[in-house]
Amino acid sequence: MREIIDEIHPWFKNREPFALATVTRTWSSAPRPIGTAMAVSQSGEVVGSVSGGCVEGAIFEEAQEVLITKKSRSVTYGVSDDNAFSVGLTCGGTIEIFIQYVDKESFPNFELVAEAIEEEKPIAIATLIEGPDQIGARIIFDGKEIYGTLNSTSLDHSVVEDGRGLLSQGKTRTIKLGKNGERRMDQLSIFVECYAPAPRMIVFGAIDFAAALVRVGKLLGYHVTVCDARGLFATKKRFPDADEIVVAWPHKYLPTVDVDERTVLCVLTHDPKFDVPVLEIALRTNAGYIGAMGSRRTHDDRLTRLREVGMTEIELSRLRSPIGLDIGARTPEETAVSIAAEIISELTGGSNRPLSHGSDPIHKNSLASETDKAPETHGSNLI
Repeated sequence: MREIIDEIHPWFKNREPFALATVTRTWSSAPRPIGTAMAVSQSGEVVGSVSGGCVEGAIFEEAQEVLITKKSRSVTYGVSDDNAFSVGLTCGGTIEIFIQYVDKESFPNFELVAEAIEEEKPIAIATLIEGPDQIGARIIFDGKEIYGTLNSTSLDHSVVEDGRGLLSQGKTRTIKLGKNGERRMDQLSIFVECYAPAPRMIVFGAIDFAAALVRVGKLLGYHVTVCDARGLFATKKRFPDADEIVVAWPHKYLPTVDVDERTVLCVLTHDPKFDVPVLEIALRTNAGYIGAMGSRRTHDDRLTRLREVGMTEIELSRLRSPIGLDIGARTPEETAVSIAAEIISELTGGSNRPLSHGSDPIHKNSLASETDKAPETHGSNLI
């Protein structure tokens, strides 16, 4: 919903009801990830997309029905060889979409959620999407406060406990619990939609390659910081796309930052007096990706220096150096694409092989669990 909040928030403020369709689960090569949203206003305006154009027409019709009945529902679209083009999910896979009716009475805390998203404050919405009754009930929470209920104190407790763990990691997914929150049961499906602040990318070294990487980092949704001890080079004029410019020694700045498993650290200084001290600190953090620029000779020298300051082989194994994938990059822009490709691969477990050379599913990170099989689809929902 984050990507369409600027369009749907005014609808809510103006008391115009709308249907909100959100991808809650995917199987195989589904076109859009879980959490992707599309909304249909009462006047028929559409914003967002749940499948890149594949099933939007069908979802529009379902949304119209939800606007009339004011009853939320889940729909599933899958693929069949006999009718692959009828609705349009031609890339294969299966997607489950929850369509809910939204107005000030049905979702009184929507304003709270919208403001948190717009201000980049962490917040999560847990919605009951499958169960014997109360479909559409929701509970909203952040790190401290809880709003609403799923109509069971024990269920609320389990959902908030699990959901806060997901929120801390910025992960959105559907969880299954018993009616009273039992974790070994699957009577209920609860969609936990987490809106955490953007993950951080910190680029050390105010060089021309950094300027290109900053632009790519913003494209990928990171909050990007450029850090360099040289104030002459670390300026907003040279890095207009950066969220933050820090003039400080990298190894003194990094300990002041909250680093988690979503954080990306890129050391582009390729100067021992800058990169060895900051890498000594970086490799002992929980950062999800740590890369350093330089030639292979620079890399070998860097490893020697890091071993001399006490870094272990296990710690050094986390370092991606020379930074980036081998795609033949030469220019700063091409190098930034190379680095971005390695970051994505590192964080998602990509194989780095050409897709044309493999036969595995293209989208590996299905949010369905290993034991959660794709549901049967019927009628117009089968494609």
